[in-house]
Amino acid sequence: MLAWGVPLLLALGALGWACRSPRRALRRLVFLLIHLLYRLRFRGRRHLPAHGPALVVCNHVSFVDALVVGGGCPRPVRFLMDRPIYESPGLHWLFRLVGAIPVDSERRDPGGLRRALDQVSQALRAGEVVMLFPEGRLTPDGEVHAFRRGLELILARDPVPVVPAALAGLWGSWTSHRGGRALAKWPRRFRARVALYFGEPLAAEAARRDRVEARVRALKAEADAWVVGGS
Repeated sequence: MLAWGVPLLLALGALGWACRSPRRALRRLVFLLIHLLYRLRFRGRRHLPAHGPALVVCNHVSFVDALVVGGGCPRPVRFLMDRPIYESPGLHWLFRLVGAIPVDSERRDPGGLRRALDQVSQALRAGEVVMLFPEGRLTPDGEVHAFRRGLELILARDPVPVVPAALAGLWGSWTSHRGGRALAKWPRRFRARVALYFGEPLAAEAARRDRVEARVRALKAEADAWVVGGS
């Protein structure tokens, strides 16, 4: 009985801990999962403030970006996502569990953007970290595209530090738009190099849209160099 009793008690204890802290447990599982899927390199994680609110701004390459950034951040992260994806059957419970913030276009849902901004404000004022993909869509060609006004709308309400971040190595995966629509292809790349680089935080008054976009582009170039060269 002792041979299996101890592992069983440990498993029950882990389950109980996960029920008490589901987001923390899920974050650790995500961290393990992305390490199994990719050969990861993180740089600059110390730039994320240890305490208090912050806004992480990153380029958008694939449908797993939020998992990589969420797993790579040293603190739990809330992230914005399109409402149709948020309400996906079978995944809605997961997005609710991790605290995703759904956002819809004003054309589809008048008032949807305001409600999303209200939730972002609540999270930031509670001292949480929120992640934003300011391009507003997956890149169609692997490059960083013009940032939209969401960053400015958030900072106008809550002037918090902005941490630029950049992903490289996910362009070409089956969750990106390279070679056809994302998720419409069979996976072909396994254990690919993926880099996530964080830059020094910018004060809200210095975080103009064009300046943050330039920082993200520069970080992406550095991350791309490691993905290609491995040094």
